[in-house]
Amino acid sequence: MKQWLLALGCDEAGFALKEYLRDKLASDPRVAGVSDSGVLDGQDSTAYPEIGLKVATDVAAGDAQRALLICGTGIGMAISANKVKGIRATTAHDVYSVERSVLSNNCQVLTLGARVVAPELAWALVDRWLDLEFDDSSPSAAKVQIITDYDEGEISP
Repeated sequence: MKQWLLALGCDEAGFALKEYLRDKLASDPRVAGVSDSGVLDGQDSTAYPEIGLKVATDVAAGDAQRALLICGTGIGMAISANKVKGIRATTAHDVYSVERSVLSNNCQVLTLGARVVAPELAWALVDRWLDLEFDDSSPSAAKVQIITDYDEGEISP
């Protein structure tokens, strides 16, 4: 069983859901460790891009293997995280999208909307996400490599 080093982050809209998920992750045997980049209380008004960029940078640097980012919709966090070179982040609010984000797109960052999904559904999505690994020999690998090559400046559109 793969054990993941995870990074977490949220804005004030995602604080309660992040805390709920962090507690679940703390006792999950698939999780080797969790770093929490905040916000650390529900009154902290740090802007979501600051958190999203920080957490995605941690993943890109290898300080975490994957990240979970939470804001009101998940969209702002995904946009922010995707600005970091080498990061593939997606918002997903259903199991199929979570599966495809990893199996087809090798996304390292999952973003969730605390105003979109209930805690129980959010945990079901994260639970499934923890079971998934990208297969570098899959037909999707060549497609993901195109994205990586563009990100590295090796190809132009």
